[in-house]
Amino acid sequence: MKRRIEFGELRIGTEAKMNLLDCVSKDWASSGPKVRKFEEKWGKLFNYKYNKALSSGTDAVMNLVSSLYEFGAKRGDEVIVPALSFIATANAVSMAGLTPVFVDIKRDTLNIDPDKIEAAITPKTRAVLAVHTMGVPCEMDKIKEITDKHDLMLFEDCCEAHGAQYKDNYIGTFGDGAAFSYYVAHLICCGEGGMVSTNNKEVAEAVHSTRTHGRKNGDLYFSFDRIGYNSKMNDLEASLGLEGVGEFWQTYRIRKTHLFYLLKETAKYREFAYFNEQPDGTDVCPHGFSVVLKDEKYNINRLCEILDNHNIHWKRNFGSTPTQHKAYEFMGHKLGDFPESEYVGINGIHVGVHQYLSMMDLERMATAFSEFFEEVISNNY
Repeated sequence: MKRRIEFGELRIGTEAKMNLLDCVSKDWASSGPKVRKFEEKWGKLFNYKYNKALSSGTDAVMNLVSSLYEFGAKRGDEVIVPALSFIATANAVSMAGLTPVFVDIKRDTLNIDPDKIEAAITPKTRAVLAVHTMGVPCEMDKIKEITDKHDLMLFEDCCEAHGAQYKDNYIGTFGDGAAFSYYVAHLICCGEGGMVSTNNKEVAEAVHSTRTHGRKNGDLYFSFDRIGYNSKMNDLEASLGLEGVGEFWQTYRIRKTHLFYLLKETAKYREFAYFNEQPDGTDVCPHGFSVVLKDEKYNINRLCEILDNHNIHWKRNFGSTPTQHKAYEFMGHKLGDFPESEYVGINGIHVGVHQYLSMMDLERMATAFSEFFEEVISNNY
């Protein structure tokens, strides 16, 4: 059988190995000089002023939204999130003691629909958390206009969107703070790991404290100013990330080439599916290649079967968090409440475009998609 084409891969290069050996030689594996260097270099990539490294993207979101308590939020107050995203978005809000309030998405972009946000705002709303799904930037000007109008904080979940731009500005610079992930599928990989980047000093100071149990000023003494977590990144993870920062733009270009190749090979099938195109005024992060069928009768299960036959790793397009995942049944939503998210959850999948794919891999992926869509055409849909 042909080698499985994975969604993402980790390959540890020479620089990362040297960094790891340095940690071993100094008997140091916790948060330390490698983490501080990683924070500095990451911030310089995109001109983020304050950067706080954490143990995962989920922890990054959790610590970021926890900063709301510095601005008067109370336990149980609300954060608006898209109904469709990786479940970590809602989980992080819940773990921070806040309540996720779900808003439906746009089917073609997979991102929160700005026109539906205001209807979800209540007296308990404290922030909007915009998620740049599949690396496609949200309509940040519209969202910021809403948060400014209602005096709400604006956060960005950029876990899948390293280096993406909206109207010539990097994502993560539009609001009060942004969260990033360095999981294996992302452009920079630390194995695990995350980052909060912000230009807001108060947010940065809060995260500096909450990531280490809420210690006063983030120091090591047993003086705690706020409820916090054990969310620090360690130097072993940062050792991998430092290599990724140095290679970022090379990786970005390679992955973008892979994304554009699949978009070109499937262009003639746009009648049948939404793909994660690059909208005008944006630079999409090449996180993955997304397919959402435009009609259920085209049969997403058949597409998955063909991808399996070609030994290509695919993933579901997340699903509607409040209505298609048992974890959030307790919130009382029912099927039909978020029709766009639910449709995508049933009829959408994505595959990888990572930097280690070969041309043969890409051709195999294009062949699989062509096989499926040609079947759709032959069935006279």
